Amino acid sequence: MDLAHPARSPLGTAVVNCAVYRNGVRREGHRTAAEAIGYVRRRPGRGFVWIGLHEPSEEEFAGLAELFGLHPLAVEDAVHAHQRPKLERYDDTLFTVLKTVRYVEHAQLTSTSEVVETGEIMVFTGPDFVVTVRHGGHGSLGPLRESLEAQSEHLAKGPSAVLHAIADQVVDHYLDVAAAVRDDIDEIEALVFAEAGARRSEPGQIYQLKRELLELKRAVAPLDRPLQQLSETAMPMIDPDIRRYFRDVADHLTRVSEQITGYDALIDSILQANLAQVTVAQNEDMRKITAWAAIIAVPTMVCGVYGMNFDHMPELGWTFGYPLVLTIIATACLLLHRGFRRNGWL
Repeated sequence: MDLAHPARSPLGTAVVNCAVYRNGVRREGHRTAAEAIGYVRRRPGRGFVWIGLHEPSEEEFAGLAELFGLHPLAVEDAVHAHQRPKLERYDDTLFTVLKTVRYVEHAQLTSTSEVVETGEIMVFTGPDFVVTVRHGGHGSLGPLRESLEAQSEHLAKGPSAVLHAIADQVVDHYLDVAAAVRDDIDEIEALVFAEAGARRSEPGQIYQLKRELLELKRAVAPLDRPLQQLSETAMPMIDPDIRRYFRDVADHLTRVSEQITGYDALIDSILQANLAQVTVAQNEDMRKITAWAAIIAVPTMVCGVYGMNFDHMPELGWTFGYPLVLTIIATACLLLHRGFRRNGWL
């Protein structure tokens, strides 16, 4: 059973599982890390130890680091996390950092919605051991361990089979999250081009989605080179048969990267369209204001002329002068209003 945070395993405050595998089959019994690696090394053959940890402290990890001879720099990265995906080799040990992602469900995308949640999995792969260190509240390796234990022939390939399975699961989650993000993009796109009067998207929503897509991109893009190295470079820690499997994982990662690039360009286009709509709406408002100002200018001008109180002005003494001026003002205003309506300004 793979116990995850905050529940802790009786094996230790950070250890969630410790198992011995020989010829792809898990050996029964509970052992400490020292007992497990001693059991494997006293019986040369196709056996290894897989120890899983969740957010260990420096003190909790120090004993394992000494037991397996892990490099201090890699240990520091594994404990403190917040690393970019990478692959490093220290003597006969590979240190791999993978970013895990999870899609955060939400009823409606807002300018503060969290869409993509990230975590980390660090994998130390040696000749006869695998040490996995997980950070974050998702990406549990329990189901993966059970799935691998059902494939004894594949698991018999050794620690590199575990590394491949972890990388494959992480990249598969990238595909799932990318598909969910696409649904959010489609929803935002529909809101941007919704008919007048319907609920429209706000620029803040689009910016937030772009920011979350960038978070996904930061997890996916740096993993390209490590997977190329694992699939193309011969390493003593990687079984030649397993190296071919990494090519498939690299292909999936390439597909996700292409999708993210396309999504990023699409969000940019949606944002530009949204901003263009805002500009058009502002122009329409300015046209309406200008049209009404022009209509009001007619009576303002006439009243201003007749308000100068000169003695000798046209039609001041005529009985029908006042109604005539009002008629001219009303006619001019109506003609202006009709012209603006015909041209779409009102």
